[in-house]
Amino acid sequence: MLPPPDDLARLSLAEVAKLVDERRLPPVESWNPRHCGDSEMRIARDGTWFHQGSPIGRAAMVRLFSSILRREPDGGYVLVTPFEKLDIEVEDAPFVAVEVKIDGEGKETTLSFRLNTGDLVMAGADHPIRFVPRADGPHPYLCVRGGLEALLARPVWYELANLALANGSEPPGLWSNDAFFPLEPAP
Repeated sequence: MLPPPDDLARLSLAEVAKLVDERRLPPVESWNPRHCGDSEMRIARDGTWFHQGSPIGRAAMVRLFSSILRREPDGGYVLVTPFEKLDIEVEDAPFVAVEVKIDGEGKETTLSFRLNTGDLVMAGADHPIRFVPRADGPHPYLCVRGGLEALLARPVWYELANLALANGSEPPGLWSNDAFFPLEPAP
C-alpha cells in the first residue's frame, strides 16, 4: 500500500505516477528545495512539451511532469520535487483545455473541461474563467490550480462564446457552478 500523498518524498517515480493517475497530486506548494538550474524543457502555446528541442512523445511522461509543475511568485514556472527545483519555459499557459462538457442551462450550468494532460476541471469560483484581450482577439483561460492556467482551445472557446451569446445575460458571459464569468474583462 502506498503512503499518503503528504509523504511523497519516499515514493518512487512509478509510485508517484500511480498517484498522479489516481489524481492525488504531490504537494508541490509545500516543497522548498534549492534551485538547481534549467530543466531544458519548454511548453509550447499549443500544449506540446519539449525537452532539449524535441517533443516529448509519451503522454504518461507529460502527465507526470505536469503533476510537479508549479507557478512561482515571480510568475515563472518550475518543475519541483522535494530535492530540486528546475526552471521550465512556458510560452503561454502550461495547459490547454481541449474539450468542454456543458450540463444544465442558464444559472444552473456546469462547465467541465478536459485538459491536454487528461485532467478534468470544473469551472466555478475556485476555477474561474478569465478573458484577456489581445490584438489577435480574446484569449480565454481557466484556472487549474495554484496559479496554473489552461488556455481554452479555439473550438472550445467558440462553443463557449456561442453559449454566452445564447444565454441572454448582460453583459454576455458564462455561468458555471453558481459563478458568472463575463466575456469581457472588467475595465
